[in-house]
Amino acid sequence: MLIESLAVLVLAGFVGFTVISKVPNTLHTPLMSGTNAIHGIVLLGGLIVLGHGAEGVLNKILLVIAIAFGTINVVGGFLVTDRMLAMFKAKPEQKAGKEVEK
Repeated sequence: MLIESLAVLVLAGFVGFTVISKVPNTLHTPLMSGTNAIHGIVLLGGLIVLGHGAEGVLNKILLVIAIAFGTINVVGGFLVTDRMLAMFKAKPEQKAGKEVEK
């Protein structure tokens, strides 16, 4: 079972890298938003499994670590997405240190 799981992990990593490396730069922001939504579902699943009582201390520790890393990924992804989208907002024009209203 361990060899099969490792083979799936390696193949998934290879396929993921191959797919992501072919994405053009203009699609990174929408792709990141979609990935954050999917990872939010993964976080919810981890919380549900942890709440229903995972067996074994190692399983619980791994679940907590996965939930922590997933949370960091989701929050960081949304912050980066927000920052990238802020670059496209129109900035108010300034004259002599004062803002001009439109």
